[in-house]
Amino acid sequence: MLVVGVLLVTVAMRVAIVMAVVYLLLPKGPLCPHCGIEMVPLRNRFFDRLLPALQRRWCLECGWDGVVRRARVTGARDSGLGTRNRLRAPSP
Repeated sequence: MLVVGVLLVTVAMRVAIVMAVVYLLLPKGPLCPHCGIEMVPLRNRFFDRLLPALQRRWCLECGWDGVVRRARVTGARDSGLGTRNRLRAPSP
């Protein structure tokens, strides 16, 4: 019986470690990991309730879609989000 308990704990620890590593490897926030453009959230009631820390998103620019970690919104949003890095002419 002790051997079965030890094996179950070992398997549970492996699953927990793999889940933690996968979570940390997911991109964070609303910006696309490929092109840096703000992505559109894809809503799914079941997925949002099952895993509230994760969010599905889709990039309109490059077509990347996937799961990202939710980022906390702090302060006002910058109007420059959703645009590529623009070169601005120096002011006189």
